[in-house]
Parts: sequence; C-alpha cells; structure tokens
Amino acid sequence: MTSRYKTPLATGSVIAAGLLATTASAELVDVTYGTNWVAQAEHGGFYQSVADGTYAECGLNVTILPGGPQVNNQALLLAGRIDFYMGGTLDAFFGVAERLPLVNVMASFQKDPQVIISHPGRVSSFEDLTGLTMIVQDGATYYEWMKAAYGFNDAQRQPYTFNSAPFLVNEDSAMQGYLSSEPYAITTETGMVPDVWLIADAGFSAYSTTIQTLAATVETTPEVVECFVNGSILGWYNYLYGDNSAANALILSDNPDMTQDKIDFAISKMLEEGIVDSGDTLEMGIGVMTEARMNDFYDKMVEAGVIAAGLDISASYSLDFVGSGLGLDLRPQ
Repeated sequence: MTSRYKTPLATGSVIAAGLLATTASAELVDVTYGTNWVAQAEHGGFYQSVADGTYAECGLNVTILPGGPQVNNQALLLAGRIDFYMGGTLDAFFGVAERLPLVNVMASFQKDPQVIISHPGRVSSFEDLTGLTMIVQDGATYYEWMKAAYGFNDAQRQPYTFNSAPFLVNEDSAMQGYLSSEPYAITTETGMVPDVWLIADAGFSAYSTTIQTLAATVETTPEVVECFVNGSILGWYNYLYGDNSAANALILSDNPDMTQDKIDFAISKMLEEGIVDSGDTLEMGIGVMTEARMNDFYDKMVEAGVIAAGLDISASYSLDFVGSGLGLDLRPQ
C-alpha cells in the first residue's frame, strides 16, 4: 500500500486529518503495545503519547504492556492477543525465513544501544578490542557480526553472566552492556568511568526498538497503524525535547525498580549518542527506515552467517508510515 498521509504537520497538536474520528462522541479504538523489557526511558516516546493524550487525539486508547525476563510479548502478537510489539530488524528477518507475518512499520532507534565496555584508556579504538577477553553472552548475533567484520573469535570470548565482577577484576577484558545500564551502574557502584563503544558506530546497522505488527493489521487497518506510528513519532519528539515529567511518572509506576536518576542518565545518552534522532531522521523525521539500510544490515547478517541468503526481506518492513518529516518542527533549532 501507499500511505495517504505524507504531508508533515505544522505543529505537534494535530496528528493528521482523517486518520480516525476524534469527535467527543467517537469511541476510541483500543490498542495494546507490548514492549520487549520492563519500563524504562528507552520506551519514553510511547509513554509520552499516552500521558499527553496524543494517541487519544487521533482516536486510540493505547495500553503499554511491559515485557521482562518471563514475558514473551512477541508471542502474544503472533497469537493476536496484542496489536503491536517492540521488535527489531533481525527478528523480522527471521520471521521471513520462518514464514511468520511480522512487519516493522517504524524504527524508534536509528542506533542499537548495545555497547562494549572496556577499562578507561585500555584501548583507543573499537578495533583494539580484538586483543581483549570478550565477556559476551552465548548466541549474541552482534558478536557473530563482530567476528566477521573485525576478526573477533570464539576463543577469546567468555560467557556473560549478568555480573560485572569478572570484567572489573580483569583490565584486559571487555564486557557487553546497554548504553544506559551497565556503564551507569559501574560508575555509580565503583567510581570508575569505563570507556563505552557503541556497536552501531562501528558499523552494526540494525534499527532497534521498532513498532512491529502483523501483515494482516497493515492490510486491514492501515489507519490504526498510521495513527499509532504518527503518535509515537510525536511522542519521541516531545519526550526528548519537551516536558517528559508525566511520561516518566508512568514509567516509574510501571517499573518500581526504576529511579529518576537512571531515567535522566538514559535520556542524556540517547540525546548525546543520537540513538533516536540522527542520520536520516534529521531530514525525514524520527522513526524513518530505508530500503538501503535494511539491505545493508541484511547483507552483513548473511556475511556473518546469522541468516540465510536469498530471503525477500522486503516482506519484513513497510515504509508507508514513516519518512514524511512529521514532527521536525518540534526539534529545537
């Protein structure tokens, strides 16, 4: 399909005329978005549009269903029990291989927040990490890419056990982490400020924190998809550049283990590293995806032996709902 709503908005107060009825008497459409982890700042754009009424303004009553270690929200999507899921680029590629009707319709993150952490000053480049012991979890697909692209190997890898102690006691090691999590925890607990290497900046070109849905949803209710995508785009602009206090209150409510200092750190890192707003988004708007970028990442995964060659990955994403420049006026000049 071709999107009918490609004109950027003049302000963030109105999403698009004609998406869904929004009169006082209109009944909101219930939509559930399942995330891939517990509530955190990296989900802030979605919480923002719940908190400030942006989703409701175009006709949606959105419920955010947090994920977690014992929760499989993607399975709920495939079972038709939720409408959207916080997925990624690679899992939709696998969906094509496994004949699963998964479609990414927006990418919240232009850069995957996966990082490698090393001791301060121990190495001077991502390439230099090849000389260290790598503490990385079993089956990490990004490590397969690191092996193919930079020459890392299995002999130098030891399993990551969600415990930073092996890294802290060995200056000749490097450990996997999440941009806003392990580096902050290490500094808070030990006073050491580790060097942090973002794998996206080293060439790992996956989109992350996507809006994923079923192919049937795109075909049968494109107006709902468009409303949810547009609301999420505006949510991210307002969360990063506006008053995000109400969204943060919802995050703290959904995740009792979260604290405001962790949220503040995560937001600062998302802004500093261009996780949400960088590259193509600067001209085409937050959430954008491109065919060239998808093909580039697929080729890298094939070269790394992660996925088979010859798949029609165009079935794994739709560009119809992003790239119009929606919300660009909300970015500070």
